[in-house]
Amino acid sequence: MNNTKTVWQNGQNWLIKVITDDTFVYVLKRILQALLTIFLASALSFFIMKFSPGDYVDTLKQNPKISPERIEEIRQQFGLDKSWPQQFWFWLKQIITQGDFGTSFVYQRSVSSLLWERVPATLLLAIASLFITWSIAIPLGILAAVKQNRLTDKILQVVSYAGQGVPSFITALFLLFFAQVTTPLFPVGNMTSIDHAEFTWLGKVLDIAWHSILPLVALSITSFAGLQRIMRGQLLDVLRQDYIQTARAKGLPENRVIYVHALRNAINPLITLLGFELAGLLGGAFITENFFNWPGLGKLTLQAVMAKDQYLVMASLVMSAVLLILGNLIADLMLKSADPRIKLEDLN
Repeated sequence: MNNTKTVWQNGQNWLIKVITDDTFVYVLKRILQALLTIFLASALSFFIMKFSPGDYVDTLKQNPKISPERIEEIRQQFGLDKSWPQQFWFWLKQIITQGDFGTSFVYQRSVSSLLWERVPATLLLAIASLFITWSIAIPLGILAAVKQNRLTDKILQVVSYAGQGVPSFITALFLLFFAQVTTPLFPVGNMTSIDHAEFTWLGKVLDIAWHSILPLVALSITSFAGLQRIMRGQLLDVLRQDYIQTARAKGLPENRVIYVHALRNAINPLITLLGFELAGLLGGAFITENFFNWPGLGKLTLQAVMAKDQYLVMASLVMSAVLLILGNLIADLMLKSADPRIKLEDLN
């Protein structure tokens, strides 16, 4: 009996500790804010679509093989005969009570199943680009700061300005031309080969990596250039601080001064940018996917917009908002972990 009471008290204490923890309270607060943001984003996208002329059924009227009676049945089937507020609240009620985002007009399938098919491809592109960008831009930014005003720094600055000055769609067009010239060295279109299913697991991984080379280059160039410049500027600012000069005066090795003392403080603003970087990559991925026929969320959303597939458009935008909010939350928690002096409430 005493053992059961002790276990119960320990469980209560642990639960109270978790609930009162600053990180838990902050995450809960952000989740509640996110729910409001997602609701407003979905409502805005819905009414913008409704204010645009025509709907999905209007495109069917152009087909003489479809009778007016059948068109009216389709309108009733998808609830398009109801008023705008009724349509929106019905869609919202389905999500809350059933977790159902509706049925795609074009694909005649559950919107949720379509999203789960496409989101992994978009996340693969965005996360791989994020990893590659940071792996290259951070070391080059450090190198540029250490070699300030030398030839290496000047070359890296030229590369950085060029990368930021060229729009991503221009880069994508150039890479498509490059792929055409070097064919079949770099494949364009889809994320796998025709005989992908016949490969071993390692062959499948290499096949996807081979197909993602050009989309990743197109997606990474602009963000790489900006991140490199920010890293250079932040590290130069930190290297001018008094405590860095004191560390050097104590005779500490230069590598220790840069990589232990200076870099830790210089990296904090970049961690803050991580959430916005993910959002930018998702936006860039939408453009890149359409240029390289990558089967991701961006291409699906564009097709849905053109077809007036309203439930698919709204669900895609909600998914994008969720990924953006999640990216910002992860960035804040990483910043708190990297620098315990930072208070989470100051990040709002």
